[in-house]
Amino acid sequence: MACQKKKHGLAEVKALENLLDTCKLDLNPVDEVWPGLYISNVAIAQNKTALKKLGITHILNAAHLKQGSIGDQSYYGEEFVYYGIPAEDSSRFDLSVHFKPASDFIHKTLKKKNGKVLVHCIMGVSRSATLVLAYLMLRHRLTLRSAIQKVIRRRAIYPNRNFLSLLLELDTQLQRKRMLCPIL
Repeated sequence: MACQKKKHGLAEVKALENLLDTCKLDLNPVDEVWPGLYISNVAIAQNKTALKKLGITHILNAAHLKQGSIGDQSYYGEEFVYYGIPAEDSSRFDLSVHFKPASDFIHKTLKKKNGKVLVHCIMGVSRSATLVLAYLMLRHRLTLRSAIQKVIRRRAIYPNRNFLSLLLELDTQLQRKRMLCPIL
């Protein structure tokens, strides 16, 4: 993926950062960004009472095994279904390998009656937001710009430049695929 990332210049990433900068919301501990789909920080993810109050049934931890993050199925027991991704919020981490599995997890959860999924990392701004944006692009056919616009109406997010580049590559791939086969 490293070669592919180079296709998207700094100007494209900066344009996305400018779009993200239009969000005037304060950063909350948790926000519902799509029906049944929440982004939060780690504190909410560790608060079983808050999770139950929100009706959360599934948890996707985008900071699995990172300092400050607890998370595995044993912590959540039978109360919640857990999926962990040991992602780093860095300029080198290839989060794109997790786009499809994370999207599948979210999609399957939201198809269940009363299914609600919480996607979190440490702050709920970069890793978790990137996975939610990828889900909206993969499962709801939104462009990256449209996905960002939808999410920033509900939550302050700011994926790092590396993740924005990976999302730009996904956007390019999906647009190309849709032009070749418009019914997908």
